[in-house]
Amino acid sequence: MEKYINESLAAGIIRPSSSPLGAGFFFVGKKDGSLRPCIDYRGLNQITVKNKYPLPLLASAFEPVQGATVFTKLDLRNAYHLLRIRDGDEWKAAFKTPLGQFEYLVMPFGLTKAPACFQALVNDVLRDFLNVFVFVYIDDILIYSKDLSEHKKHVRLVLQRLLENKLFVKAEKCEFHQPSVTFLGLSPAEQNYDVGDRELLAIKLALEEWRHWLEGAEHPVLVWTDHKNLA
Repeated sequence: MEKYINESLAAGIIRPSSSPLGAGFFFVGKKDGSLRPCIDYRGLNQITVKNKYPLPLLASAFEPVQGATVFTKLDLRNAYHLLRIRDGDEWKAAFKTPLGQFEYLVMPFGLTKAPACFQALVNDVLRDFLNVFVFVYIDDILIYSKDLSEHKKHVRLVLQRLLENKLFVKAEKCEFHQPSVTFLGLSPAEQNYDVGDRELLAIKLALEEWRHWLEGAEHPVLVWTDHKNLA
């Protein structure tokens, strides 16, 4: 915690706070053995006006890629931290630790509007590429092409556009110029599932990703779907 606080202060992500609010702060383990900082923003999220910007359905990723033979997967670095909190609203994102109270200057993980706001940002940056040779799901970007020569041009365009907008990728999590990639948790075998199974798998993966929030939720968790086979 001390390392995280000191690094975040130095990077200008957080600052000391005297806010009347103070959400709980803790860490959860990640698959790679590292720790993910988490803040209990449930109270704030309950009174937040939700952002209705739509996240793409997982199934919608499969139609545009028909006929593609080469794929690149990009993972954006720092994701939500690339969005600044509006001046004057920083006190709302305050959190308390044994080292003191702090507040975020950028969008933290855990706020209900974060996914939609970041999806809107990346969509705006790559808008003319979407569903032509790019599919975006929050901070995951899939580039697809019919052949390698075309693909190299597509990747170069996307990387240049991201760089121009100060969006950077995690090189260690990217896969370039592959005949198949695992995207949004789907392995090459799972990509052959029918629509019903893919929708169900998407729900499973989402519940696993948000498990640390759902297990401690104050209210029962319901999954709503308009897919008749899953209803």
